[in-house]
Amino acid sequence: MRVLIAALMMAVALPAIGQQGTETVEPLTVTVGANHAPPYRIIDGGEATGLYVEIFEEIADRLGWQVKYREAPFRRVLRMVQEGKVDVMLGPLETAERAELMEFVAPAFPPERRLFFYLDKQHKIERYSDLYGRAIGVLEGASYFQRFDNDDKLLKEPAPRYENLMLMMQKGRVDVVIAPELVGRYVIEKLDIDAEISPFFVPGERSYIAVAKNSPVVEYADYIRAALKLIEMEGIHEDLVLKYLGRAPE
Repeated sequence: MRVLIAALMMAVALPAIGQQGTETVEPLTVTVGANHAPPYRIIDGGEATGLYVEIFEEIADRLGWQVKYREAPFRRVLRMVQEGKVDVMLGPLETAERAELMEFVAPAFPPERRLFFYLDKQHKIERYSDLYGRAIGVLEGASYFQRFDNDDKLLKEPAPRYENLMLMMQKGRVDVVIAPELVGRYVIEKLDIDAEISPFFVPGERSYIAVAKNSPVVEYADYIRAALKLIEMEGIHEDLVLKYLGRAPE
């Protein structure tokens, strides 16, 4: 174990050594593109926090990196990756299309079930086939699970934020909202919407720290992985996950 820790420490120390005077590694300022999606990514003016943000900040701190955030809707962040305007995304699921733009460096964030929220009992989803004929609220540009994402027979109504989707459901503009468990529960509690959760759900997948392939940060993928391993071994990663899993809306 000591040998492993020493190896990881050396791996994450190399960028800091470069920043202290050698020309091997330049100091990095990393631009993260983030949509406001509490409690994962909470963007409030110039301040950023949330589970994914705090995990990445721990990694960046060990690498001696400065981090700045650009807030935009999820689909717009994907476009900014393509345009070379951001270096990193926090939390996207890996898809073949996205893999053309980004390297999915580390599955840093815990998997979460995809839940179907509803208000009217007739819109309760007990099996996949119940989705047909329902207006389903989805986050613009988001990926949920392959069958759902590729099913052109479903009526999907997009919006830029989950708050928008839940309010659309409250107003009767959609019948059901699909959302990751933590963010979905967070939003309905914050908005005080008395939504129910359908018995049908989809198991979650781990989501990633993804780095744009057109960014110089992609050269540091191994450093990111080593720093993540270090904070996992220190117990920091687990502490942050538990902190947000038990966090009430503010």
